[in-house]
Parts: sequence; C-alpha cells; structure tokens
Amino acid sequence: MRPFRLAPVAIAATFLALPALAAGSDSTSPPKPTETSTKCEDGMVFDETTKTCIKSSAELIDDDIRFAAVRELAYEGRYASAMMVIDSASDQEDPRFLNYRGYVNRKLGDLDTAMVFYKRALAKDPDYVLARSYMGQGLIEQGDLAGALAQLREIDARGGRDTWAYASLDQALRGAPVNY
Repeated sequence: MRPFRLAPVAIAATFLALPALAAGSDSTSPPKPTETSTKCEDGMVFDETTKTCIKSSAELIDDDIRFAAVRELAYEGRYASAMMVIDSASDQEDPRFLNYRGYVNRKLGDLDTAMVFYKRALAKDPDYVLARSYMGQGLIEQGDLAGALAQLREIDARGGRDTWAYASLDQALRGAPVNY
C-alpha cells in the first residue's frame, strides 16, 4: 500500500464525518449556497433578522457572519465580492480572513500572493488545517508535491486527519478532481 493511501472505508468515514464538522462556524467542509451568494449584490450579506441583503460593513454584521459569507462567496466563484467582505472585517489579521485572501488570490491565478497570505494565516494559527490544505493545493499548482505532502502530514500531526481539509489535499495529491 502506498503512503497516505486511504482505504475505501476510511474515505467513507471521512465523508460521513463531514456533517458534524459543518456544524461549526469555522468548518472545513465546503459551504452551502445561501441568499448571500444567490441573491445579494457584491459586498452585501444576507441578514437573517431583517431577511434582506445589507452591506457587509454594517454594524449588524460581525466577523463570524462575514467569514461565513466570505467562504460561501469564494466557493461560488464570486471572488470580488468575497474580497469586499474581507475588506469590511474588523480584524484584518484574523487567520480566517488571511487564509481566504490566499484562497481568492490562488483561484485568480496569483499563487505568489496566495502563499504570502497562507503563511501569514499559519503564523497566527499554526493549527489552522484549512489554511494548510489550501496552501498545499497551491503548492501542487506550483509543482511542489513534496511541499504539499509536508502540509498533509502537518494536518495529520495537528489532529486534522478526519477533516475535509485533509481529504481534499489528499485527493489533490493523488491527482483526483477536487472542488476546492
């Protein structure tokens, strides 16, 4: 058996565990589309209380809501809107927002800038496995498979083996298509 090869049972167990991970606001599983990405204009976030889209900079919106919106918008490919919401965050050094600055830059093809933000996120929180996964995926895009494998090992060493972050980087290392 090759190193880091997941048996079918382990893969199934990983994906069965995803709903439990999705419950947290900082889940590593891909977000589901909501009104924020399906109805709101760029820089706007759907507010559950008023049932309307409001500016992400509004005082009603806190950084946890902004972060959820950033993830959703980024995964939906609405990169400009995601960056507008990141720009409205009260804590610009929050590792979550640094990580998504990296994600958006990577998806836009600017791998060097992406790596800067991933490294800043990890400097703030070395245990942030989603940042390690995204960084690893960027390293694969740069042809640095050894660096990506090192990130996979770090995710495992930091207790993240049963997360989407681990599974998606593992899939990417195997050349499998990953929706990340």
